[in-house]
Amino acid sequence: MEQIKKYIDQIATISEEDWDFFKSKLHRRTLPKKTIFLKINQIENHISFIESGVVRLFIPKENPEKEITFGFSFKDQFVSAYDSFLTQKPSLYQLQTLTETSILSITYKDLQVVYKTTQIGDLIGRLTAERLFLIKSKREQNLLNLSAEERYLKLFKERPELLKVIPLKYISSYIGVTAQALSRIRKRL
Repeated sequence: MEQIKKYIDQIATISEEDWDFFKSKLHRRTLPKKTIFLKINQIENHISFIESGVVRLFIPKENPEKEITFGFSFKDQFVSAYDSFLTQKPSLYQLQTLTETSILSITYKDLQVVYKTTQIGDLIGRLTAERLFLIKSKREQNLLNLSAEERYLKLFKERPELLKVIPLKYISSYIGVTAQALSRIRKRL
């Protein structure tokens, strides 16, 4: 709980009363490595804060080699099929742990109660949504403006620990190249 409290303290000042109420709505889950905890066509009912671990966001395909990885979430970040969470409509993608992962989750219904009950809930919700948007926007801009090699270098400059925990097939999909093209990039570097 301390990690999420530190995260919130970075973006807003929360009263002890509001913190206690918010904290009472959080549920800790520990998920084994390779667990798909949101499947395609399920409605996302949680937004979760990652205490430890790595989560992959991906579009499944009949042939697993053709899956499209379009996001990763790490320790001290929120993770959700956020569009499904907001609209309460079925998700078009899945969430999977790549390592054993510990998350603190709040349900859609409980979050609405937090927004209505606390003084700071709306502000924290808005600021968290803004951070999620900025991550998505940055990814889209990188795909449009950088070469595959530049995207690879940028990814590992920002997150060097990725090589240890994320299989290269997911990284190649994430930066928008085939596994063979990623292999050639790695050889050049």
